[in-house]
Amino acid sequence: MTRRGGQQTIARALLDRHGRTYAEEAGIRVRNTPQPLYQVLVLATLLSARIRASVAVAAARALFDAGMRTPRRMAEATWQQRVDALGEGGYRRYDERTSTQLGDGATLLQDRYGGDLRRMRDAADGDLDALRQALQEVPGVGPAGADIFLREVQQVWPELTPYLDAKAVQGAERLGLPADGRKLSRLVADEDAAAFASALVRAALDRSVVDDVLSDE
Repeated sequence: MTRRGGQQTIARALLDRHGRTYAEEAGIRVRNTPQPLYQVLVLATLLSARIRASVAVAAARALFDAGMRTPRRMAEATWQQRVDALGEGGYRRYDERTSTQLGDGATLLQDRYGGDLRRMRDAADGDLDALRQALQEVPGVGPAGADIFLREVQQVWPELTPYLDAKAVQGAERLGLPADGRKLSRLVADEDAAAFASALVRAALDRSVVDDVLSDE
């Protein structure tokens, strides 16, 4: 087997066994429409904190189940309602600060973009750095949060593909895959890019994922 053939086998095993986006875990059906795009940004905000991904996903689900699925509904909710939803999802360590950030961020998105992240994308006019910077102007969204958002939405914003952030590349290195985004992207189909990136992140965060994928090698 050639080196590339071996890498493709590893990539396929990773995708088959662990290729599920975090948005999918949170019950978000990602589409290029305002509500799911906003929900992905909320999830990215929660995932970027120093907390287990499973807790962030559960907290996002709790917020959405409580009706906070759009910037308007998030902003209209009281601070305590947001705290309570975060707590229900187990997101207690950062719940008070995050509640404030989610409220302030929702207000900013409403005021600046009419609650529609596609307008932020349009304003960036194809400049990835400008888009990343605009995302980081939303309270609670730092560099890690911006990366998570862009990684998750590349399936509906194809100009981003392949979007593989530092954490995904770290996972690739653990698996013996190339640490180069373009080379990595050629191992899977474009439509699988977001799921592959999430799977690579899981490999970076959980050694058992690496062991599982490499067990057949």
